[in-house]
Amino acid sequence: MSRSPHSVLVVGSVALDTVTTPAGTVDDGLGGSASFFGLAAVKYAPVRMVAVAGADFPEEHLSLFRRHGLDIGGLQLVEGRTFRWAGVYSQDMNERETLRTELNVFEGFHPELPDGYAQSGCLFLANIDPTLQLEVLESMQAPKIVALDTMNYWISSKRDELLKVLERVDLFLINDSEARLLTGQENVLRAAEGIRMMGPSTVVVKRGEYGALARTENGWFSLPAYPVEGLKDPTGAGDSFAGGLLGYLAHTGGRVDEANLRLGLAHGAAVASFVVEEFSVGGLLDLSRAAIQERVRTLWEMSRFDPTLEGTR
Repeated sequence: MSRSPHSVLVVGSVALDTVTTPAGTVDDGLGGSASFFGLAAVKYAPVRMVAVAGADFPEEHLSLFRRHGLDIGGLQLVEGRTFRWAGVYSQDMNERETLRTELNVFEGFHPELPDGYAQSGCLFLANIDPTLQLEVLESMQAPKIVALDTMNYWISSKRDELLKVLERVDLFLINDSEARLLTGQENVLRAAEGIRMMGPSTVVVKRGEYGALARTENGWFSLPAYPVEGLKDPTGAGDSFAGGLLGYLAHTGGRVDEANLRLGLAHGAAVASFVVEEFSVGGLLDLSRAAIQERVRTLWEMSRFDPTLEGTR
């Protein structure tokens, strides 16, 4: 199979989430990093998914993936129960308490790339064991963009392996607390700069309702979050943000120059704003590119100003 420069490969998880927020509760809703990322990125480019699910994974979710154009040839269906997570969000939704984590078949997950997947133009290594992330990297055939996500657990327990992965990625997406833990720096700016010295040319610090901060080879870029009034469920916002970003970059040929990256971050923020307005992946299902573009423009209007104007007394 020939190289597919505009395709995106995601290696991550699919899950069944039970989520309670001030807006309500959903039991066994479709979740997982690969689900949120894939359904976001496919708005822009072909997406291939590598993940694992148990025999109890609902057929309706598989049909949903196919209906939205995801290539799920790398989604392993094995005996056992699907990864499950349950959590409760605080009244302001800035904090959440994990009630239950059942890894189930995800505990023994070993990514296997079907024919042609290694030729994907863009790769997103979602939050899985860095040892597995490194194995996937070794299998790839010179992707144009490699993006990485992780979590506190891997930073603490498999730091050496994670650092090896970091040496080989272009984009690293991380939140404030993870950046501080990885570098030992309390200041987020210093933490982001320290991480960039570990390998990635661009570090994106996800800051939830406060937007995102990016450190690139050319300097800093800060983007506000799109203001959402009807917040229902923050689960999956970070993975959807990554999906909008990588999907946009793939759609434009994998260019990661400053202008393209900034637009990609705006698309990621716009996509994530739709996700938090519904439970599970509901905000992505009927989402159009035109609706995304409208919010991208709103973000531009929110943040632009003319520095040449002088105030008058």
